[in-house]
Amino acid sequence: MKRRTLLQATPALLGLPGLTLAQGAYPNKPIRYIVPVAAGGGSDMVGRTVTERWGNLLKQTFIVDNQGGGGGVIAAQATARAAPDGYTLMQGYVATHGTSPATRKLPYDAVKDFTPIGMIGGTPNVLVVNAALPVKNIKEFIEYLQKHPGKLSYGSAGAGSLTHLTMELFKQQVNTFMVHIPYRGIAPAFTDLIGGQTQAMFPGLAAAVPHIRSGRVVPLAVTGMNRHPQFKDLPTLDESGFKGFDAQQWYGVVGPAGMPAAIVKLLNETLGSVLKAPDLREKLSVEAIEPTIMTPEKFGEFIVADIARWSQLARATGIQLDS
Repeated sequence: MKRRTLLQATPALLGLPGLTLAQGAYPNKPIRYIVPVAAGGGSDMVGRTVTERWGNLLKQTFIVDNQGGGGGVIAAQATARAAPDGYTLMQGYVATHGTSPATRKLPYDAVKDFTPIGMIGGTPNVLVVNAALPVKNIKEFIEYLQKHPGKLSYGSAGAGSLTHLTMELFKQQVNTFMVHIPYRGIAPAFTDLIGGQTQAMFPGLAAAVPHIRSGRVVPLAVTGMNRHPQFKDLPTLDESGFKGFDAQQWYGVVGPAGMPAAIVKLLNETLGSVLKAPDLREKLSVEAIEPTIMTPEKFGEFIVADIARWSQLARATGIQLDS
C-alpha cells in the first residue's frame, strides 16, 4: 500500500482501532471529553455512557471533564481554545449550539469556532398540563386557551431555555397568550406545575416521564415527526396540525475548529459504531434518547439550522438575553 493511501485509510480498511497519520498513530493518549454540566444528571450520563464504549473501540481512555457554569459557555470556550488535534472534544447540546446562540451574545461562535464530529441523539419535548385542567388533548387545550385569554401561565427551566422557546413557538402558531414564568431549572418548574401555580409546560420527555406516569401531569403531544417508542399512543404536534413543529433536547460531539479531516472521519465512524449497539440504545432510553447517526457534514448543517430556527423565533418575539 502506498504511503498516501495508508495515511488516508480508515480503521475499517486497515483492521486497526486507530488511524496512522504522518505525526504518528491516533489516538495514542487519553482523549479529554468536556461535558458542559456538573457531574450527575442526564447529560453527564449520556457522555459517560458513550465515551466508555467509544474508548473501548478506539482502545484509548476518554477522560470526562465536567465544566458546568454559564449555560455551557465555560465549556464551549475551553473547547474552542484547545489544540485541534483530536485530543479535546466536547459534548455540544441544544443550549451551547442552538438556543443560547439564538438568544444571547456569546464569547464564542457556535459554528465557526468548532468542528462538528457527529450527533449522539435527542429526546423530544412534550406538552404537558396540570392534571386539574379540563383538557385531554391538543384540540381541547387550544379551545381552553381561546376561552381564557391571558388567564393561563406556563413555566420553563429558565429564560431562553428550550422549554421557554418551544412554548413561545407554540404560542406563535396558536396565536394566543400565556404568561411566562421562568424558573431556575426544570425541577422547581414541575413543582409549581403540579401544584397548580402554572398550568402548562414544554419540558424534555425524560424529565416529564415520572410525572406523566404518576398522573400528576397530562401529556398532550410530543415534538418531532415521529411518535416516541415509549409513548406510542401520544400524538406528535405535526400530526395534530402543527406541520413541521420540531424541538428536541439533542446531544452531539464537537471539537475545536480546524481538526484534521482524517481524525474527524475516524471519530465519526467509530461514534457511529457505538451508537448502533443495542445495549447503548437501552442505556440511553433511560433519558428517552433515540440514538441518531449523522455524518460530520450533516451534523454541521443540523447545528446551523437549529440556530437559525431559534434565532428567527427570538427576533419575532423580542427574546434577547444578556450573555
